[in-house]
Amino acid sequence: MQATVAVREADVRDDDVPSGGGVALLDEVNPADGVALVGDVARTGEAPAGGGARRRRSGKLWGWLKLAIGVAIVGALVWKLGTGGFVAALRVIDAADLVAALVIGLATTVLCAWRWCLVARRLGLRLPLGRAVADYYRALFLNAVLPAGVLGDVQRAVEHGKEQGDVGAGVRAVVLERLAGQAVVIVAGVAVLLAGPAREIGLVIVACVAVVALGYLTARRWIGAGSRWRRTMDDVRNGLLARDAWPGVALLSALALAGHITLFLIAMKAAGATQSAEQLLPIVIVALLAMGLPVNVGGWGPREGVTALMFAAAGLGAAQGLTAAVAYGLLGLVASLPGALMLVRRRERVA
Repeated sequence: MQATVAVREADVRDDDVPSGGGVALLDEVNPADGVALVGDVARTGEAPAGGGARRRRSGKLWGWLKLAIGVAIVGALVWKLGTGGFVAALRVIDAADLVAALVIGLATTVLCAWRWCLVARRLGLRLPLGRAVADYYRALFLNAVLPAGVLGDVQRAVEHGKEQGDVGAGVRAVVLERLAGQAVVIVAGVAVLLAGPAREIGLVIVACVAVVALGYLTARRWIGAGSRWRRTMDDVRNGLLARDAWPGVALLSALALAGHITLFLIAMKAAGATQSAEQLLPIVIVALLAMGLPVNVGGWGPREGVTALMFAAAGLGAAQGLTAAVAYGLLGLVASLPGALMLVRRRERVA
């Protein structure tokens, strides 16, 4: 399966990237550092000789570092709370939860795929909704089962760009689509946490997430060329902030977020949380924000750590928070399972 999503320099036409490549950095794309992907794949020109090799080495190093941090977080949770929270998550999920995950997963996938269509079309790319839904499902499944947690997005970005004859635009469309979703999570997080009873610790965690994300992006900016950021800002204005684009993108993102929140609340109730949805909502929002951090193993790590911390701060018990987060991760995997069928169908078509 790893070979299915491998991204090689040969996959991109010579005129899509500068001499020396930069495609290796595709294995880093996620909502928190997607702009780096735009810069290294979509730009058309002026890289100095040997720059691509240096970027590939730094990209691989950062990729391994992210995985190591994610593993360290999971290891710290096991050391502190034991394996009981992980095992309990397998026991608390019932058939009704699995059905709910599939239904909610279908709704959120269609909404996110529709958002992708809107952004892609703003960048001049053709993308039918049916095709987008199938590709999005496949990406979700690959993201869930492969360590980096983003390789499915890499595949759909490069594959769509190749088909449209513009890999750079295909990559930028996926990055902007993911960034739009993350922006809505941040806005919702600030609003909910300011009004919630756990706003102090929640805001501290949000601030930490923001500092890490902004620090990383700032470092990328100074490492990279200014032309990348000018191109990125143009794409943001044209693809997301245009008068006929942002209302639809914002609405679809909000509806998709509502689906993710609902699924997380289902996981929390399965884990034994008896509090109202209003009381649990700040914890859910902060956990979803933590998922955007570029340090995880297939999505695991920060989400579980933050949920356990928030449960402990609210007097609900860190172990129960860990169980809830793991249950959400498992339900998310179930929700992505139709993507496995899409992957099989694609391989049959290729064969």
